[in-house]
Amino acid sequence: MTFSMQIERMAPIADCGGPRVVALIPARNEAERIGAAIGGLDAQTRLPDRVITVSNNCTDDGATREAARNAGSWVLDLHGIKGKKAGALNEGLEQLLPTLNDDDLVLIQDADTVLTPVFVEHAVAAMNRRVGAVGGVFYGEEGGGLLGQLQRNEYTRYAWEIGRNGNKAVVLTGTASLFRVRVLREVKAARVAGRLGGGISYYSLASLTEDDEITKAVKTLRYRTMSPAACTVTTEVMTTPAALWNQRLRWQRGALENLRDYGLTRVTAPYFVKQIMMGLGAIAFALYLTFVVLELYYLGRLGVSPFWTAIGGIFVVEKVVSVWGAGWRGRLIACVLVIELAYDVFQHAVYFRALIDLLLRREERWVAT
Repeated sequence: MTFSMQIERMAPIADCGGPRVVALIPARNEAERIGAAIGGLDAQTRLPDRVITVSNNCTDDGATREAARNAGSWVLDLHGIKGKKAGALNEGLEQLLPTLNDDDLVLIQDADTVLTPVFVEHAVAAMNRRVGAVGGVFYGEEGGGLLGQLQRNEYTRYAWEIGRNGNKAVVLTGTASLFRVRVLREVKAARVAGRLGGGISYYSLASLTEDDEITKAVKTLRYRTMSPAACTVTTEVMTTPAALWNQRLRWQRGALENLRDYGLTRVTAPYFVKQIMMGLGAIAFALYLTFVVLELYYLGRLGVSPFWTAIGGIFVVEKVVSVWGAGWRGRLIACVLVIELAYDVFQHAVYFRALIDLLLRREERWVAT
């Protein structure tokens, strides 16, 4: 493991009386996108006091490191680190946190993400005494054709649901989340003491979805997690079905494994209910499709019921309203309905594949997306 000389000579961060904000960006072979991520931080209404890029096991001949430096970031250059993103973040936090106070704040964001200019300002403002971390509300970037639009619809609907739930963060998204230093220290101490699993550092090395796991860790320590509507970020969308499958399979498998590892607690109970309802919904939808196919096969037509037609109309209205912020393309796709239903089938297939892999104890497989 080696470190860049630049981080070793980094000057202390000035203490100006209030909480300092340090941005930490883990990056692996992100030379093309890291500049935009750092540019988004430079455009903040509340500027971070320092931006540090954690260049992690890069194989691009230093391109990521140099792109980050050219954009104005300090660089921590890591090689030989195990644990992928979580391992890189743990090493970065080990280097950084001894220089910070308990009330200082660490912003952790992905290298393929650009923050809205008011993100840091509103995230800092949301940090009251019981809030341990603030997660971003993510939206999909433009592009990707129909598949990209379906993801933008999904993200817009997720943001809508967060707003309806009082801006409570379900997951402290890895795209961008702000943590209080004291809370990060408590998470590590709880892991060392055995009250939390996942190793002896800040992020769990045992989880495929480190952001979902650390959300449960923060909540287990009785801190609140928030996602204010103004804390929006724009993140990458998957442009091929294969890439989307790999991404979602990792997310779903990680979520299920985290629940298995934590067990049923006051924190995890809502997550268990959500996963169960997701499975029941998938089964119900599969039965409905089977019924439709059989009806067409034996009767040659679909029966029309005023009651179920009205229910279907309400369903379509909810679909459209919940993606209103996605623009006219998103609304049009929601109106057509069958397109999003096909996307739902895809998501259901991911769910059952992840569940089967978990039950059969198949080896986890990390695929870069």
